[in-house]
Amino acid sequence: MYEIFEHTADLGLRIKASDLNTLFSEAGKGFFSLIVENIDDVALVETLEIKVNGQDLEYLLFDWLNELLYISETQHLVFSYFNVNIDNNGLTAKVSGEKIDYSRHILDHEVKAITYHGLVLKEEKTGWLAEVILDI
Repeated sequence: MYEIFEHTADLGLRIKASDLNTLFSEAGKGFFSLIVENIDDVALVETLEIKVNGQDLEYLLFDWLNELLYISETQHLVFSYFNVNIDNNGLTAKVSGEKIDYSRHILDHEVKAITYHGLVLKEEKTGWLAEVILDI
């Protein structure tokens, strides 16, 4: 589950999940729900495999979202499907989506950057919680 929260001139993304793989998958979906208002209308036309190295989970989350932002900006892609697997070396993910189609996709926010400010990723009694602030 993910939710958006206001943070001064930025937006925050809060993610809760029972396990880390789901948390990172939901973070990806939450991230793109900020970019594309109708995220469920993004067709699963193109699939990419993404690898991000790292062992510190907070930085791994930052690098994961930063990589998604980079791919989206440089390849003009939006994604709505995320399958993430985390191990001791980092993460591998399969993501699916399509090129931005201005006739079908309702673009909401332009994310300029992922920030370290307020970055949280921790295990709680009921699962995992993450918060990240996005510069829009």
